[in-house]
Amino acid sequence: MKPYKIAPIKVPRFEEAAGFYTTVTRSEAMKKIKSKNTKPEIILRKALWSKGYRFRTHVSILPGKPDIVIAKYRLAIFVDGEFWHGHRWDEKKEKIKSNRGFWIPKIERNIQRDDEVNEQLDALGWTVIRFWQHKIVNDLRGSVLVVEALAHTPPLKRNHFEPDRDFSTFTH
Repeated sequence: MKPYKIAPIKVPRFEEAAGFYTTVTRSEAMKKIKSKNTKPEIILRKALWSKGYRFRTHVSILPGKPDIVIAKYRLAIFVDGEFWHGHRWDEKKEKIKSNRGFWIPKIERNIQRDDEVNEQLDALGWTVIRFWQHKIVNDLRGSVLVVEALAHTPPLKRNHFEPDRDFSTFTH
């Protein structure tokens, strides 16, 4: 087990015995949700490839198995789904109506794990870039510019940042 700075949030098992219930239709829909090779991830990969960036995907030897790894620049890129990784979580969690006892700890644990992965990668000398899926879909050019800017910035001069916040007015 990995050493965590704070205790991991306990997520209950999603089963009827634990008091959680879902319809067969909802269950089938949830089974179709992919965690790898999502459309936004593929869109970003194609854009980076066309710009000449060469990378690996889902590198299992790195913490968190980053979606895109550009080893030459020591960049670990994640494409995070808004629901699963808690985009605007404080307002969204109030809107969850069913199975709150499962979904709130589940998403909060995902957020906690993302922070832990960021710290682990940083300690290994990697720069972490996390994009929300909607950011790539709505502003692919801006997302590629973020990667380019960091790729061409020496590692010691890179700061921790959130692309949505720090590059919201970034233009080429």
